[in-house]
Amino acid sequence: MSQQFHYQNNTRVTSNLLLDNPSVAFCARFGKFQRRDSQCQAFVKRVIMSRLFKMIMISIISLNAFFVVLWTDYNTKYNLFRLFEVSELVFASIYSSEFCMKLYVDPINYWKDGYNLLDIIIIITIFIPYGLRRFKGKHYPYLNIADGMQSLRILKLITYSRGIRTLITAVGQTAYIVASVLFLLFVLMFIFAILGFCLFGLPDRGDQNNWGNLAVAFFTLFSLATVDGWTDLQQQLDSRNLALSRTFTIIFILLASFVFLSMFVGVMIIHTEDSIKKFEQELMEERHMTLMEEKQVILTRRQEEVSKLMQLQKNADYRSFSELVENFKKTLRHTDPMVLDDFGTSLPFIDVYLSTLDNQDATIYKLQELYYEIAHVLSLMLEDLPQKKQSQSSEKADEKWGGGRGHPGTEVPRKP
Repeated sequence: MSQQFHYQNNTRVTSNLLLDNPSVAFCARFGKFQRRDSQCQAFVKRVIMSRLFKMIMISIISLNAFFVVLWTDYNTKYNLFRLFEVSELVFASIYSSEFCMKLYVDPINYWKDGYNLLDIIIIITIFIPYGLRRFKGKHYPYLNIADGMQSLRILKLITYSRGIRTLITAVGQTAYIVASVLFLLFVLMFIFAILGFCLFGLPDRGDQNNWGNLAVAFFTLFSLATVDGWTDLQQQLDSRNLALSRTFTIIFILLASFVFLSMFVGVMIIHTEDSIKKFEQELMEERHMTLMEEKQVILTRRQEEVSKLMQLQKNADYRSFSELVENFKKTLRHTDPMVLDDFGTSLPFIDVYLSTLDNQDATIYKLQELYYEIAHVLSLMLEDLPQKKQSQSSEKADEKWGGGRGHPGTEVPRKP
């Protein structure tokens, strides 16, 4: 038994390996494949993602919708028939070019986006009337249906409107809950349809027009659920004096209109609010990513400029540090925001900052030496000042006493 189980496991593993090996090999080969037109691909991608391209496409789709509206008037269509033919060719060419550009940028992931598949369906519907006129003739009976499907081209606005895509995402998220609510409403209508057929669909004195069979009863209950003309239906039941008709109508309207439809609207509102919050959060994240990219570009450019200045300082010894700083100031732009996080921790900035500190230390050291010399000179001057004063006072005293003794005929007064 164990040997048989082991053999089955080995068989399954071998079969899985046989199935997986080709796919793995294909993915490995495709992963090694590199496009040689990466620059052209990047340029086309920038064009598609640019705001100008989106505005141009929105304008073209709106103009196409306007031409479709004019085409519905017979007199305008007859008078401007050539203009409509040329415009259709122009619009079909623009939509085809947009499809080719998007497919050229990303030929693999293009088919994974549902909005791109919607664009493909719209392009196919545009070319269907041309094919029918070519192979079936202008009098083909179903050609008017193909012409009516041309109104679907306005759905291309969904691709360029994030708000509409947010609402569609909300509807998609509520699909399961909405299906559950609709199923419960169908069960309720089924129960009341059977009950209404039994109560009011009697062939002798019943209302055969509204309750004669199950299909008619369902349509009548749908009118009651939407509260559209329910008073006329109730008057027809009252005219036949049918019992429990008013109780039946009131209970069904309360359950269908005020409970299930309100529940449906509430679920849609809740999920729409959640989708709007997610949309706003995505916008904030995109803005943050844009700021981070701009910050990284500024940091890279500043680091390159600092590295160039350092290289110039190493290669040319005659350049002074102040001159290098002035050259670095010229590379800065007034539109650049101040970036202090990563730029302050980069190695080139630290090197320049340390060299600046060294120059500041050397300048301060020279100033200190100058201050010391000035203080030393002042101290010497203060030391010489008392000696000069003593010599001057002694000279004055000698002149005073020595001059009185030298003149003849003068007598020095004596004390009694």
